[in-house]
Amino acid sequence: MMEAITEARRHIDNAKGFLKNNARKQDGLFQDSKYVKIAGHTAYTGILLALNELLGDKKKKTRKSAEWYQKELSSLDKKVTANFATAYEVLHLAMGYDGTKSVKIANVGLEEAEKIIDWVETRLTKKEMKNP
Repeated sequence: MMEAITEARRHIDNAKGFLKNNARKQDGLFQDSKYVKIAGHTAYTGILLALNELLGDKKKKTRKSAEWYQKELSSLDKKVTANFATAYEVLHLAMGYDGTKSVKIANVGLEEAEKIIDWVETRLTKKEMKNP
């Protein structure tokens, strides 16, 4: 179960690596939006890996919409639902599609991703303790 958390964190680390090593930060802006896009997609995928472990249907590996995740999370935790909305906006849209040049915006997205993954890990740990 925790392999998904390890893999999700690896995605976040990879995203940070793309930004640090390839996006060429200068004066609070990234110079190469290609790597910002790669980092955004990578980090967002990391969130989905963690959330799928908690929420997902193991039998069906179907693509789920952001709205599906929002709906599922809203019944569990409003704060995480808000974190997911921010992560979606920043990582998936602003970074992944638009290739935002703003280092500040990218940092917000990565922070939200880490919060979500930590939250999922806590939920999974509690679940494991109840059902050893």
